[in-house]
Amino acid sequence: MSETLERWGSKRAFILAVTGAAVGLGNIWRFPYVAGENGGAAFLLIYVAFVLLLGIPVMMAEILIGRAGRRGPMQALGALATEAGASRHWRWLGLFGAFTVFCILSFYSVVSGWSIEFLVASVNGNFNGASAAEIGAGFEAFLANPGLLIFNHSLFLFMTMTVVAAGVAKGLERLNNLLMPLLYLLLLLLAGYAATTDGFGTALAWLFLPSFEALTPSVVVHAMGHAFFTLAVGACALMAYGAYMPEEQSLPKAAVAVAVLDISVALLAGIAIFSVVFAQGMDPADGPGLMFVTLPIAFSELPWGSVWLSVFFLLLLLATWTSAINLAEPMVATLQGLGLRRSISTAIVALSVWLIGLLSAFSFSTLAEFRPLFGRNIFELVSSIPPDVFLPLGGLFIAIFAAWVMPRERVVSALGVGERGYLVWRNIIRWVSIPLTFIVLLAGLL
Repeated sequence: MSETLERWGSKRAFILAVTGAAVGLGNIWRFPYVAGENGGAAFLLIYVAFVLLLGIPVMMAEILIGRAGRRGPMQALGALATEAGASRHWRWLGLFGAFTVFCILSFYSVVSGWSIEFLVASVNGNFNGASAAEIGAGFEAFLANPGLLIFNHSLFLFMTMTVVAAGVAKGLERLNNLLMPLLYLLLLLLAGYAATTDGFGTALAWLFLPSFEALTPSVVVHAMGHAFFTLAVGACALMAYGAYMPEEQSLPKAAVAVAVLDISVALLAGIAIFSVVFAQGMDPADGPGLMFVTLPIAFSELPWGSVWLSVFFLLLLLATWTSAINLAEPMVATLQGLGLRRSISTAIVALSVWLIGLLSAFSFSTLAEFRPLFGRNIFELVSSIPPDVFLPLGGLFIAIFAAWVMPRERVVSALGVGERGYLVWRNIIRWVSIPLTFIVLLAGLL
């Protein structure tokens, strides 16, 4: 079986790359408002438990397929299935994963473009002294301006694909090594600032002292779904990264390290956001608007608020940028596996994502009344169905392939934990992770 031409230069580079794929809107935008809507600490407790029982085992399954195949997702799945005497149709799972990432990146780029606009507005002090009504109306006016949305969408996508075009070592690895430590530094600065606000103690209690009355079936389902979404499993992105993984690296240790780093981003972001929200007596359950309406209102009333709001939106931009770069890579790798040069593969992905992203951008203006399915516009469909349905569906088949189809010796070798460690992982993924993933899928379909 042929080897990939590129590898991560170090164990640290691989961990930062996978963390970069996982850390993004899910941690800084989605986690705070989902936690806010689901009771804070009760949600957090269940979320962490499902990261351990669901997220990490499926993440290991996805990475080990790429590590064993040492090719793009489609090629690795096809070759390993043939080796196991199974159908080569398994290779289409790689194409489904690329399609899932394609859908996610098309709306991801649009929303990430919002962070560019809000970063510029924060630096210019546009929120200083503005009333809640003015900030809310400004956000609505921004969404209704397709020209601005398309400009920011285009700029963000250009930033993303320029790095991807440079390759694994020169592009992804260099940027991850630079930006991921910077992201954590900004998070620590924001958390430090949060500690000086009146809402810090309330935020800590709300996040870390669970009220078990808040544990409802809905909270549990949301926690399961978020554990799946936030680790970026189910779209074959981590499979592509596993193909570049150093031979001597421990897969379980790397997966646990990524999970810890991913959870820590969500916690630090939650502390920073909810401290400011509680300091201003605002509602932590304000939903998706928490990031782009509630926070500007809250920060505008605080000393040096515009400075810290600028730091926050810079953090959000860096997190979404690293995540988008790392999500785009498997699509490019899939096209490369079909024989196309990296530059051509990158251009095809960039143009395709940009074009489909226009539909999401127009969903707030020209296409606002176009609701083709379930009464939702295109943005609402693309931002819900791929994360809620496609990711768990892909994750389910990835877990089944790794736990039931792949040659046993291939799995043992790729895991690198010996026979006993393999049996522990296999039992967890067969009898815990796969059933839980099926429940997440059913919840997304209902």
